[in-house]
Amino acid sequence: MTTESGQRAAPHKIAWFGELLGVQPRIDLGRSFDQRQHSYLGDALFLRGEVGGEAREFSLRIGPGAQARHAFRAGDRVSGAAHPAADRERETAELYKASALRLVARAEGEPPPGPPWRGVPPALEVYRARGHRRLDARTYEAKCRTCIWGCRMAVEMMIDQWKPEVREQRFETFCYGPKSCVLYRAGPTRKVPGRKGMSWEEEDWVDEEATGHRAADE
Repeated sequence: MTTESGQRAAPHKIAWFGELLGVQPRIDLGRSFDQRQHSYLGDALFLRGEVGGEAREFSLRIGPGAQARHAFRAGDRVSGAAHPAADRERETAELYKASALRLVARAEGEPPPGPPWRGVPPALEVYRARGHRRLDARTYEAKCRTCIWGCRMAVEMMIDQWKPEVREQRFETFCYGPKSCVLYRAGPTRKVPGRKGMSWEEEDWVDEEATGHRAADE
């Protein structure tokens, strides 16, 4: 929406509340051919409840400070207000800039043993240290979207280092969980486009190297 002066107006905040289905890290990934760089930004909340007066499932991004204060986990009831994401092609969550964030009720009892694991997720530094493996997108949606070790990343690819303004966007799913997880499916390898029609394939050895310091059950 734009104002009469032609400037883009900030969207109104939307009230929401609901029960947490899962909490996952919010990590963005930058790719440049065979190079990649992660940005550890906060957490993503997946909820079932009401947003803007409509009953449905929705997602929300929060900063690391908010998660450190509230220690959200699946089953908690939460409320607040937030802005709609400005660009869903670059955002993994529907809502952002949360305010008036409130833990209405803590989930009763202890979460059941995983997989999927649905307790309080660890700090972002733990994910950085663990490393990840690629995760099949359909497996993520069907079985891993509520697991603390799953992650759907917004990926920005710089196609040509000599033309850094030329970029493409997509989403990729990853697993930070135990390598012995029975739900895990890697899915097809990922290809990264490069200049002059070249491409680089991220083969299995990349995942093996990233998680080689962990035992099967870690």
